[in-house]
Formats: sequence, structure tokens, C-alpha cells
Amino acid sequence: MAMATTRRTTGPGRWQGAVIVDVDFEDGLLFLAVQNIGDAPARKVSVRFDRPLPGAGGRIDVAALALFRNIEFLAPRKSIRTFLDTTASWFARGAPTRFAARVSYVDASGRRRSATVAHDLEIYRDIGYVRRGATEGGKDGGAA
Repeated sequence: MAMATTRRTTGPGRWQGAVIVDVDFEDGLLFLAVQNIGDAPARKVSVRFDRPLPGAGGRIDVAALALFRNIEFLAPRKSIRTFLDTTASWFARGAPTRFAARVSYVDASGRRRSATVAHDLEIYRDIGYVRRGATEGGKDGGAA
């Protein structure tokens, strides 16, 4: 579950936060996505996580990838994502389910903005899915 904390702008219900980090779940795979959900470009986007994220079967710290250090330009409504892990591997290893990501960027007016997004991967533990594509013998499907 994602929660974005940002500063309020003028007018009721308007928020300045336009760049977030989200978790995508797709057929048992987890991805981290840096997303510009706004209508204007963002520059100098960086993300700091509150803990290491041991992804790809525990082989790499996904939070340390260059992707999260600096995205010089992120177009409006654009998303860049990277593979985190399979849900089976993540939960079998007892990897952390809760983490927060602090996103900083420069908005179109030149102001430095930031938002903290909290996630709890526990919501993906019991979601069923069907693997798509060929399996042994060329048959589609397979349940996980």
C-alpha cells in the first residue's frame, strides 16, 4: 500500500507532489517504479530508501541502483521501473515488507520538492496469479 506525503499548495485538495515511487505487481513479479504522475516535467529526481532492498533473489541491493540516484529529466506521466524480485523469493527469504522512499525533485518552476512514500509489500503475499507464456512442453499457464 502506498501513501504519499507532500506539501499542500493553494486551494483545497491540491498537492505539489508529482513524483512518487510505487510497487508494481505483475504475474508474481515485483517492480519498483519511479513515476511522474503530474502534468509537468520533473528534473534531478532522486530517491532515498529507509533500508536496503535485497532484490533479485537477495543478490543485489535494488535501493542502491543508479536509477534512484539521479534521473536528470522525467517527462510528465512517465514511469521508469526496475525488477525487484519474485513474490515467492521475497517472502521465502523473509525480506523486509515495509519500507519508505523519500523522493526529491525539481519541479517546472525550479523549486525543490520532496515526498515520502511508504509501502507494505505484505499486501502481495497472498495474491494469486497465473504465469503467462510457455512452460515445459510449450503449454501456457501454471498457477503459483
